[in-house]
Amino acid sequence: MSKREELLSSIADIIKDYRAGEIPKPTPQHVERWVCQFSDSAQLSLLAEMEHLLKITYFTKKTIGEFFGNQIKHKKIAGENYISYWKSANLLDIQEHGHSQSEILELFDKSLEEQCGYGVEDCGSKSGEFIYVDDVLFSGGRIGTDLKTWINDEAPKEAKVHILVIGAHRLGEWQCVEGLKKAAKEAGKDIAFESWAAIRFENRKYYKNISEVLWPAVLPDNAELVAYMAQEKRFPFEPRMPGGKLAHDIFTGEEGRQLLEREMLLAGIHIRSKCKEPKPSMRPLGFSPFGLGFGATIVTFRNCPNNCPLALWWGDPEVTSGAFHWYPLLPRKTYEQSFDFSAFGF
Repeated sequence: MSKREELLSSIADIIKDYRAGEIPKPTPQHVERWVCQFSDSAQLSLLAEMEHLLKITYFTKKTIGEFFGNQIKHKKIAGENYISYWKSANLLDIQEHGHSQSEILELFDKSLEEQCGYGVEDCGSKSGEFIYVDDVLFSGGRIGTDLKTWINDEAPKEAKVHILVIGAHRLGEWQCVEGLKKAAKEAGKDIAFESWAAIRFENRKYYKNISEVLWPAVLPDNAELVAYMAQEKRFPFEPRMPGGKLAHDIFTGEEGRQLLEREMLLAGIHIRSKCKEPKPSMRPLGFSPFGLGFGATIVTFRNCPNNCPLALWWGDPEVTSGAFHWYPLLPRKTYEQSFDFSAFGF
């Protein structure tokens, strides 16, 4: 078996439970069709970098289930008597968009039954703390929106809220918690917030040189990219300095990182150029209000967030021309189960 064949098989195996039961199981042929859209000279190195990255940043159903199950006996959350704690705790099911919270609560329910002898429906009391679960915190917008509505409409005068996610990005986490504190104060309520995550990725501008998202240090010479960047007046792009020491070794090294950033950026620019009047938030490295895009690399078995590079999730396998003529490695499921074309300028 050639090195290319090994990488194709390995990547397909890493993401084998991606949207299981909803789309066909990923195969080496699926990964091959995706990578063939990139320049011939970059394909083998891109596969190697993607394999390394996904081993760390792709979260399977088993991994997520185990993480939330482990929180049941987390002493900093539940104290010494976890059976009593969770019996009184209020597990929030208030997500306005998407299904990640309800699906995680199903996993949590199984763990509660196994470890405590009761399920989610048996939990809750006026004296208990509140628990908001989700898979990953990116910008923190969805969590913030859900909890701000809850603060204004349902929250008691005094409470403590734990936000439990398997992965978090530091900028979004800080913005989310600070925004919630402000919302509680404006509502005249005394509510404390604490965020918990198995892994946190750096993405704050001040720490861009040790960022753990796709944040290019060098920009390729590309006319479409130059034209795109000229449009950005409010938040002009600032490159990172190469060689920073990361908290998590999600890249093989600076060379591999730069290749991945370059190829994702060029593909994203190409994809974006096919859309008629795309919204400003649709950026080549992932949906974001600024820069070249969010640059997220975390994907779960449930879905690929739109904060990840467009080249990972954009497109329709059945389309042969036009804006959706791109074959996605990780086809994204939207909240409505179909594309909201208005979001992309159609």
